[in-house]
Amino acid sequence: MGAGPIGLVTKLAARAFGAPRIVIVDMDDHRLSVAKELGADEIDVAEEVSQIHKAMDAGVNVSFDCAGFNKTMSTALSATHVGGKVCLVGMGHSEMTVPLTPAAAREVDVVGIFRYKNTWPLCLEFISSGKIDMKPLITHRFGFSQKEAAMP
Repeated sequence: MGAGPIGLVTKLAARAFGAPRIVIVDMDDHRLSVAKELGADEIDVAEEVSQIHKAMDAGVNVSFDCAGFNKTMSTALSATHVGGKVCLVGMGHSEMTVPLTPAAAREVDVVGIFRYKNTWPLCLEFISSGKIDMKPLITHRFGFSQKEAAMP
């Protein structure tokens, strides 16, 4: 859930770890087009869980909420199948109202991650080995000299 910078990098990491099929959901068409360019199998702006399941062609084992809003977390919980996992990455809201009871009845585990602690060594390994290509995410280049950094 979410095709912003965090969602896109999460997509790249999921593929690097072997995710066979990835569906990205967002409301912004530009973000979805970037997700598709980065290799998402499907992009979906629909809010219906059945459409996510159809796009996946199978059950959803793991969902990542990279936005952190009531709607995105609720959709992630509903889309994830029995015994699956939902990882809350985005922190859009500090408090949420989500359907935990139906998720608990399906034994969906909810895990969180806070600011990617201790992930840098693996990240650098994936980038240096070419397992993850960050170049498509680079939109601008800025110099570090005094002249380049000075305000006009």
